[in-house]
Amino acid sequence: MTPIASSELIINQRGAIYHLDLRPDEIGDTIITVGDPFRVEKVSRYFDRIEHKSHHREFITHTGWVGNKKISVVSTGIGPDNIDIVFNELDALVNIDLDTRLEKKEKKSIQLIRIGTSGSLQKEIEVDSYVATVHAIGIDNLLHYYAHQNDQHEIDLLSQFKSQVRLSPSIQPYAATGSAALLAKFADTCHAGVTVTCPGFYGPQGRVLRMGLTNPELNHDLTNFKWGNFKILNFEMETSAIYGLGKILGHQCLSLSAIVANRLAGKFSNDADATIDRLIQTTIEKI
Repeated sequence: MTPIASSELIINQRGAIYHLDLRPDEIGDTIITVGDPFRVEKVSRYFDRIEHKSHHREFITHTGWVGNKKISVVSTGIGPDNIDIVFNELDALVNIDLDTRLEKKEKKSIQLIRIGTSGSLQKEIEVDSYVATVHAIGIDNLLHYYAHQNDQHEIDLLSQFKSQVRLSPSIQPYAATGSAALLAKFADTCHAGVTVTCPGFYGPQGRVLRMGLTNPELNHDLTNFKWGNFKILNFEMETSAIYGLGKILGHQCLSLSAIVANRLAGKFSNDADATIDRLIQTTIEKI
């Protein structure tokens, strides 16, 4: 086995992985990810104690304990590209020996739970409610850079999506599925369904300010999509990347979204911070 080159796996002077500035002993086996760096402290204040903090660029990490469970919360910033950095480096911390630069023979699976915000695409999914993603469809391009295989459910979902949703020919959607075991813990508090991940906040999510759209009917198609009992409940900017990379790497992943906007009703939450805080507390209690 050949060691991974220093140009591919960058380790800083204190022996920590480059972007996250973390060493293997500085993370837990359960990791909450949040987009907003300022939300890290809003999560960790519910820890019983904090034993490590790090901050490099937009990546802030707090690691501590809830009872006898070691938990980390890591900020990812916005978008699939940042998820690519965070998930590769978190996996390296548990499955690559940073001293020898060799992949470990015994692989470790960790729990990765996203707590984020999202816009609803269904009238019945009201602001200040929560969505747990069963399947994610990416209309970004991240997963196409990695060798991966879809199971039959994902193949069927993609087939129906391509037949019902009008996309530019240059956009090739992909699908990925979250952890059924983690999802079951939130069945009583969240709507469950399909989430679409977009590579941007404005045009990719159908918002018009000063630029026209290549497909102004995209949101309409997403709202009206049906696959068996599933609908597309919401869209955001990270979940498909989390599920896709998590599946390839063998980790258990779940994406939880606080619905702060209903695009059909044109509404935005009157107190989004309180809605997110309730989701944070619920997540910590259940994990």
